Amino acid sequence: MNQHRTIEAPPLALAIGAFAAQAQPSAAAEEVCRNLLVDIAGLIIAARDTDYVQASLASAVDDGRCTALGHARRLGMYDAALVNGTAAHGEDFDDTFEGGPVHPGAVVVPAALAAAEQHGASGAVVMRAIAIGAELMCRLSLVAPQATHKAGFHPTAIFGAPAATVTVAAVLGLDAATTARALGIAGSLASGIIEYLADGSSTKRLHAGAAAQAGLRAVHLARAGFTGPLTVFEGTHGLFKAFAPSKAPDFDKLMDGLGTRWVIEGLAFKPYACGTMTQPFVDCALQLAASGVTAEEIVAIRCKVGEGTVHRLWEPLAGKHRPPNGYAGKFSTPYCMAVAFIDGAAGLGQFTDARSQDPAVQALAAKIFYEIDPADEYPRNFTGHLEATLADGRVVTLRQPHMRGGAHEPLPQAELAAKFDANLRFGGLDAAAIADVRQALDRLAAGGPVDLAAARARARA
Repeated sequence: MNQHRTIEAPPLALAIGAFAAQAQPSAAAEEVCRNLLVDIAGLIIAARDTDYVQASLASAVDDGRCTALGHARRLGMYDAALVNGTAAHGEDFDDTFEGGPVHPGAVVVPAALAAAEQHGASGAVVMRAIAIGAELMCRLSLVAPQATHKAGFHPTAIFGAPAATVTVAAVLGLDAATTARALGIAGSLASGIIEYLADGSSTKRLHAGAAAQAGLRAVHLARAGFTGPLTVFEGTHGLFKAFAPSKAPDFDKLMDGLGTRWVIEGLAFKPYACGTMTQPFVDCALQLAASGVTAEEIVAIRCKVGEGTVHRLWEPLAGKHRPPNGYAGKFSTPYCMAVAFIDGAAGLGQFTDARSQDPAVQALAAKIFYEIDPADEYPRNFTGHLEATLADGRVVTLRQPHMRGGAHEPLPQAELAAKFDANLRFGGLDAAAIADVRQALDRLAAGGPVDLAAARARARA
């Protein structure tokens, strides 16, 4: 199953369709998906009053039976998936697969919930579908690592469309052949460029919602008899040729152990509301502040980084030193480090537009530079490293060997629960409402009904 597949080999889409129809997640994968459901729901509600979520909601044409979490209005399944996915990914506080990187939860959870509410599926079906979709999305990101970003595309957007497709197919109980046709259709619905990096605009947020919507569309087209190419992944004009042309795809990464070995067991949950590869550097900045060093003492901070992170998180350096808004700050390692150092935190409140323009934060960010470390393990592992030169001549060196919250150091349940509560408080819910939403999610995750009324009942008018 590698880049040398012959034309006679069975199409990958058929094998993936069989996986979606038959596979049963491991106990560890099921636990990850329970955390995924709760984390994503919290993020959706946290973002409900933002301008981009309000715009997404206003764009919805049809009312229906599906929930936009945090809003009283019920939507059709396509619009619900778009709104929820956009909200889930909007603050870049969602889960990450470190090998990709991709953000599966913001795509597959909204797709699964919309399909379940539309078609009356149970919580048990939803949880299995989340695992199926997340697993495919993570494995697709390993086939040609870094090549999608290099081509100017967002991997979460591109691999999200087929991931959402198998998620919805699993909710609906489709057979392998119909799922394979839906995957072929999803290849033509996949899209998402990374030009948002130029000005911090909202399109990255849209990518997760659009991918969830694409999966719903692909499945419903296939169920109605619409066809798509079965060689959507490995074909001469397939997904990887189109979106990752600089690297030969290794389909062993996709297919080996599919359905028996679950890579999502190592999915990372973010402790900080910013870009994934910045997280270990935030930890280093927090350690530096905790050591008693003040911002005024710092002459310069030099960070050793992986080359593949530079074009998104470090360059153009002048722009990263002074991001134009809070969202752009999430993709500036200097800003993330500076605001965390000064505030002692890197949550949602550190990435508002007003906070991003604080002169003290900008002054510290302007002292932070990078050098490429050829030995950096990115994208296999996300690490942090800083050398801070102080006014008295001392040099303080700090390292974070992995992403906290990832496979090497998972976040404890207490911290995940605290994140959920904080996100719902940020979204304006009181303690009683938070408890009601949590209970509804717990019932769903335990295999009970998909009843999201608690996420609508206390929505602001």
